[in-house]
Amino acid sequence: MSVNVFPSEVTAPATLPASIRASGALKLVAAHTDSGTVAEDIAESGPLRVRFPRIREDRLEAILINTAGGIVGGDKLEFQIETREDASLAITSQAAEKIYRSNGLTSRISVSLKAERNSELFWLPQETILFDRARVEREIEADVSSEGSLAICEAVVFGRDAMGEKVVRGLLRDRWRIRRDGKLFFADALTLDGDIKSTVNRRAAMNGRIAMATIVVVSRNSHEKLDVVREALTGEGLEAGASAFDGMLVARILAEDSISLRSAVLSALEAAGTPPPRAYTL
Repeated sequence: MSVNVFPSEVTAPATLPASIRASGALKLVAAHTDSGTVAEDIAESGPLRVRFPRIREDRLEAILINTAGGIVGGDKLEFQIETREDASLAITSQAAEKIYRSNGLTSRISVSLKAERNSELFWLPQETILFDRARVEREIEADVSSEGSLAICEAVVFGRDAMGEKVVRGLLRDRWRIRRDGKLFFADALTLDGDIKSTVNRRAAMNGRIAMATIVVVSRNSHEKLDVVREALTGEGLEAGASAFDGMLVARILAEDSISLRSAVLSALEAAGTPPPRAYTL
């Protein structure tokens, strides 16, 4: 017996059976050893997995995998990533994460990041692709030592334009909180609810563009990279800006498509001194 379910087309019943909703958690702790950074603790549940395709002397590279193949209404995913003292970890995802059409339930993604003294933690997943009528809430909580380094990049693409898929309605609620030595240092929030298309098409919003990214780099010398990051954020169809103060650099990018966005993100990350893992390529 087989069941044919295409998540982006689910419209009924009002609630999905619990058996086809995903609930997963992933914990990864990286520690420094004489032979380099290693995974000290790994805990996986549900559809979430982590793999280490390459080990470099200067840092550990990790690839996140969602074996469910995407996120549907009611799914709940939790990530807890930590770097111990002197460890270096760069983490990305196997592919762009897809948030499929919801029948009314809201998916929830929770990310907890911690970078200890003299450690580096780069959270650099590939793009999140929203389908029409997707509903997702994401929360990122991070704490970085004043003597550590943290980089976060999250990119969102509204639909797959090359396939004629447009996002008209849905919910995207994004909340970021970054603390340095436990003290709130950066806060950001975005809510798009209901008529997403009209909102993002406004001149003061995305002005018709369908892809956006936010990059935050916290380190002792991140502000010194501001000029080179601004130089990197140029290109046809892009609208981008960057600012820096008190050991933090923030860049925001708008692009006409996912390929242009990916190229701009890669350039900005390299300029900021936070090169992504090899799996994050064009």
